[in-house]
Amino acid sequence: MKRIIIHWTAGAKGLNSVEADSYHFIVQPDGKVEPGDFPVSANIPPLKSGQYAAHTRNCNSDSIGIALDAMAGARERPFSAGSNPITQKQLEALCDLAAGLCGQYGIDITPQTVLTHAEVEPTLGIKQKNKWDVTWIPGMQEPGDPVFVGDRIRDMIRSVPVSTPADDIPSSFFASIQAVFKKGKP
Repeated sequence: MKRIIIHWTAGAKGLNSVEADSYHFIVQPDGKVEPGDFPVSANIPPLKSGQYAAHTRNCNSDSIGIALDAMAGARERPFSAGSNPITQKQLEALCDLAAGLCGQYGIDITPQTVLTHAEVEPTLGIKQKNKWDVTWIPGMQEPGDPVFVGDRIRDMIRSVPVSTPADDIPSSFFASIQAVFKKGKP
């Protein structure tokens, strides 16, 4: 895998079939990580229609999709985080998960390799359909520049402690997605 793309589902609390079909991992407001329907390996090309996590327009090959189950009813202007805003616990679990996946798959944490859906168009030049996820995180008054917010998230991911050089996957990663591995989905 070459990259991780971070999303929000624009959904209410609780995993639904559309979310499970679209993302490899979905982080709930309490920080619990739910597996999607497709393993990460399903996004290794050549992609087969209906058999991979189709999370980002024209950018699914070699891409891991992680989503925050949040932002139901959110509005960009005037800003409202909706009825299910991103929680701090959820954001921290996402960063733990992303750090673990970067270690597992040897993905460097750069704007081109770990990015939000809103950064895909300005950073990779791949046209998207007015996506603003993720341009707001807890502590912000309103949405910000996609790259600025992406930089903040990347800094948080970089700050996740790594166990040892031989084992690049932080222990917090295993704790947060233990259920995923039990189901054999990664």
